[in-house]
Amino acid sequence: MKIYLTAIIKAKEEHRAEVLETLQNMVTETRKEEACELYSLHQGIKDKNQFVFYEIWKSEDGLALHNQQPYIQAFGALIDEKLQEKPQIYTTHII
Repeated sequence: MKIYLTAIIKAKEEHRAEVLETLQNMVTETRKEEACELYSLHQGIKDKNQFVFYEIWKSEDGLALHNQQPYIQAFGALIDEKLQEKPQIYTTHII
C-alpha cells in the first residue's frame, strides 16, 4: 500500500541556507530511490524558513529503507542545532 508523507521543517533563520542545501541534496538523491514515486520540496511564501516535503512511497518498506540512507541521516544530524523544532511528519493513506 502506498504511503503519502508530508513533513514540515522549520529552519533557524541563521541556518536557513545550510538547511536548504541539505534538503535539496535529499531531493536529488531520494528521487533515485526505487520506492520513491514523488518527492517534492516547497518553501513558505511568507516564512522562508519553513520547508514542506510532499512524498509518495510505493510501500512502508521503501520508506523505511529511505530513512536509513546517508543523506537522510545527514539531515537528522542538523535537527537539534539548525532547526527551530523537531520536524512534523504526517504519514497517511488515501481513503
